[in-house]
Amino acid sequence: MNQFLNMFTSAGPEAFSQMACQVAPYFSTINPLVSELRPGYSSVKVPFSREVTNHLGTVHAIAMCNAAELAAGTMTDVSIPEGARWIPKGMTVEYLAKAKTDVTAVADGQTVDWLTGGDKIVPVDIHDAEGKKVFTARITMNVKLS
Repeated sequence: MNQFLNMFTSAGPEAFSQMACQVAPYFSTINPLVSELRPGYSSVKVPFSREVTNHLGTVHAIAMCNAAELAAGTMTDVSIPEGARWIPKGMTVEYLAKAKTDVTAVADGQTVDWLTGGDKIVPVDIHDAEGKKVFTARITMNVKLS
């Protein structure tokens, strides 16, 4: 089993999320909770708080980018073959609506071919607490097989 997936399964969502923020401290700025993680899928919840808002009092665009990258990165890590490596190479985003609540970022890579190397496009959608899609991203992950 993949090391990250083993950590998630063993430690649980809260402890795993704290560990992820220790590995990549910038993620701690959004106080994320990796609520689901499995090959081809990751869900990250971000609580609405003043720290993640912009001048309009809505979730800041970069906070949503941060959540999208965490969801895509954790999902990529548990989806690629053992010994493979990955790095984000680019991100294209669309801000669809103002987010005034907690948000959830979902990376769904079930249709991505994880068994080959090269650039992989990881789709991430973010919904608010009412289920409205407020943000979408396509993150290019470069996968190198060992």
